[in-house]
Order: sequence, then structure tokens, then C-alpha cells
Amino acid sequence: MDNSSRGRGGRRSRSPRNRLRSRQLPLRTGGILLVAAGLLISGCSNGSSPADASLASLSRSTPAELAPFYGQKLSWRDCGAPGFQCASLKVPLDYAKPAAGDIRLAVSRKQATKKKGRLGSLLVNPGGPGGSAIGYLQSYAALGYPASVRARYDMVAVDPRGVARSEPVTCLEGERMDAWTQTDVTPDDRREADALRTAFQSFASGCEERSAKVLPHVSTVETARDMDVLRSVLGDDKLTYVGASYGTFLGATYAELYPERVGRLVLDGAMDPSLPARRMNRDQTAGFETAFRSFAKDCATKGEECPLGAGSPEDAGKRLKAFFGELDRQPLLVGGSGGRRLGEALATTGVIAAMYDEAGWPQLRDALTSAMKNKDGSGLLALSDGYYERDGDGKYANLMFANAAVNCLDLPPAFASPAEVRKGVASFREASPVFGEGLAWSSLNCAYWPVRATGEAHRIEAKGAAPILVAGTTRDPATPYRWAKALASQLSSGRLLTYEGDGHTAYGRGSECVDSTINAYLLEGTVPEDGKRCS
Repeated sequence: MDNSSRGRGGRRSRSPRNRLRSRQLPLRTGGILLVAAGLLISGCSNGSSPADASLASLSRSTPAELAPFYGQKLSWRDCGAPGFQCASLKVPLDYAKPAAGDIRLAVSRKQATKKKGRLGSLLVNPGGPGGSAIGYLQSYAALGYPASVRARYDMVAVDPRGVARSEPVTCLEGERMDAWTQTDVTPDDRREADALRTAFQSFASGCEERSAKVLPHVSTVETARDMDVLRSVLGDDKLTYVGASYGTFLGATYAELYPERVGRLVLDGAMDPSLPARRMNRDQTAGFETAFRSFAKDCATKGEECPLGAGSPEDAGKRLKAFFGELDRQPLLVGGSGGRRLGEALATTGVIAAMYDEAGWPQLRDALTSAMKNKDGSGLLALSDGYYERDGDGKYANLMFANAAVNCLDLPPAFASPAEVRKGVASFREASPVFGEGLAWSSLNCAYWPVRATGEAHRIEAKGAAPILVAGTTRDPATPYRWAKALASQLSSGRLLTYEGDGHTAYGRGSECVDSTINAYLLEGTVPEDGKRCS
């Protein structure tokens, strides 16, 4: 969830072995390019911040004014594929004024396949912010999670407020959104910098015009409070939860608010809530550079099949950067796309989209070969469209809108003005010669947000919570491994599980060591030794 463009993982098709993992968005911040980097940086607000001081007592008792919400009954109905049920959960629009109005959140479940030995509900969240948890459940988790887990848990998902089926935030449509995604995020002069600023202002204005009611109430703290209402309504004394990417921040925020209600929490591909937006975006920028270097090394072994050459990762980076420069000067016309062009911004997003999972590297090689050698940008455009969730009719899902709305509410902006970006861009270039400049400028998006941030960067300790399992992947592009180490060390009951490998998140990636460790924790409550490493 980042404050930049929040890459919260884009949605790309995944190989079968990766179905468990979120169909995630990169982390996005709502920023153009950075949508890839942004999903993440949505900072969190916490129960101890001034705006949320009243939350401190919630872990001890439920206020009388919230009793109608905690005591409601869900009316389940069949929906989607066979075996799935859906319902609508009522929660306050504003927890500070619960009697002033409510909103409805979409919930879905697939009941445990065995009634004997049932452990309760397992809530899943794929990240974002902005990712549809229901879409993830019905397309991946309810089929891809181990049979032993699905046998003993009702698999449950709720689309967070502002996302997909739950009071979705909307901002721009069709051609206006197309124009926004194509905005140059590596301005060469003041005119181009002004155009970028105008694009961010236009995006923010669109969100305010179409989503004024919900926009001030989509913070991570509020979503965590919604999760506690759902926990109660489902009849569970404690929350069992698997959250990926931004979902780890959501899970950690829940633990901070309700430590005594923590059951078995898996936080996979963790974020560090103590980092301000600029530092978080810069760390994520370095993460994408690390992932690109791994891709470049692998590409070099393919000989003539590698469009970036057989040299070092540094050489590959220079070639790719030069290609981006060519597209900045002269975008490629993409046939069969209604006259759309592949410029630097869309091409960069396409490359970043493929960094989330090494299973996407062959597709990226083909796309780069077509674009660099044959002047056919359709492959990179398809990757970019998948990241932004744009369909063939030019319609966009709510992902990017929700991503920006949550991220910009959770943390103060990474940069307040173009002048600040100019001063800070060097550190981003140092973090990534390939992506740094674009990700730095994309981090400007929250500076023009119509709602002031309510959260702030802070440590999350969740004192008194049961053991929480934090998983980190050593070469994760979107949530750098250091973040997992940081969160595990902050949580008073955190236990770090390390996966030595590539890609975003660890569970369901193919490591028997990782999967068996997490399964034992979910099914038996077996807590691994802190610092356990898997490959």
C-alpha cells in the first residue's frame, strides 16, 4: 500500500501453484506509475493516534451504540460458483457517530467441507489496498488453499469499505482514466511537471465528485473495526486471518486494536507500519530494482531470446531505461487497440507488473522482445492493462481508485510539492536506476487528495496478542524482506518465517517448508521457532 502509486499488486493471471497468493495489486498509491508501488504504502492509522484515541477502550468492551451492529444476523444466499454463499454486513459509516448512518459491506463464504473438527472462520484478504477479497476467495483461496485447511474452516472474505462490492470509490471513467494512466511520470521540464500535477489534481477531484460520502471513511483502522464486527457476527470469539501484502497491515492494525481477540494471524509479505510514506515508497522502489536484477540475470541465460542482452543486470537496466526514453519521445501505436499508444508510463507499469511473480518472466521477455525488436507494444500494454484492471471495453475496475483513497487517508503524502520531489528524486534513482525517477514522481499523488490523512506512521506492538506469524520473502519486489523483519520485531508476539526466494509473498508459492509451517499454525496452533528459514 504505498503512498506513491501504490502498486499494490496488479492483477495478473497466476500459475496454478500460486493460486493461494493474492491476485494482488502491487501496492499502489494511486499514483500513476506507482500504482505498482503503491498498493502498499498506505500507512496505517492506529488506535493510539489522536484521531482514534477513543478506540483504546474497544479492546475491553463493545460500546452500547455499536451493539446493533455486533448483534446483527446475516442472511446468507447462494451466489457465484456452487458452494459459495453471500450476505450483506451493516457497519457504521463513521464509528465516531454510529447512529448517523451505515453502509453495507459484501461478504462471501464457503463452508468447511467437514463439520467434525471445525475450527471456525478463516478470513482472507489479498492486499491492495483495493483488492477484492471476495474475488480472491471465489477465484483462488476457496480452491487453492490446502484441503486440510478448507476442511476445518469456513473460508470467508469481505470486500473492505470502498472496494469492489462494498460502497466502491469511483473517480475517473473510460478515456479520462486512459489519459491518466498515460501521463508522463518522468517530467523533463516544468511544463511536463505541471501536466503531472494537473493529472493528480484531476484524479483527486474525480474521486471527490463521485465518492464524497465514503471518501473520508475508508481508512485501514475503520476496515479493521469492520473485521471485528464480522468476527462477532460469524460467532467467533477470536479472529483467524490470512492477509497478504497490504493485508498484513490490516491484520496488524486489527491486532493493535483488539489484541485479546487475536486468534491465529498469518501476515504474509509484510509491511512495516513504522515507516513514513516517502521511506516506504523508496524501499519499495529498491525492492523492484532487486526483482528486476533477478529477472535480468535469468533473462541473460536465455541467450538470443533475451531482449536485454546477455550482459550484467546493470547493462540490462541501461538498455531498458534507454528503451523507456525512446517511448517517452515517440510512443508506439498499438494495432487493434483503438488507436492507443504505448508510452513510457504504460511500458514501465507493464514491466513492474511482471516483477511480482517470477512465473510472469517468460511473458515479460516476449513482451519486451516484441516491443524492442518488432515495435509491437501490445504485450506490454496487456501487462499494464492487467495491472490497472482495464477490460477490453476500456472499463476500469475500482482497484486503483480504492488504492489511492485508502493510502492517502492512512499516511500523510510522501511529497507535498513538485519542488520536494526534485530534491528527493536522487535517492529514488539511487534505489533504482531503472524505476526510481518515475516512482519518485508518482509518490506526489496524495499531495492533492481532498481528504486530509487521519493516520500516521507508527510501530505496532499489539501487546497481549497471541503469537502472530509474519512471513517474508527475501527478494520480494513489493514488500521488501526488511519490512517483514521489522514488523515481526515490533509485534510483541511476532514470529518471523523467512522464505529464501523470489516473488511477492510466500504461502502457496511452492515451498513445502513454508506451506507446512503455516498449515500447522492454522490447524494446530503450532508456532514455529522465531527466525525459521525455508527455501
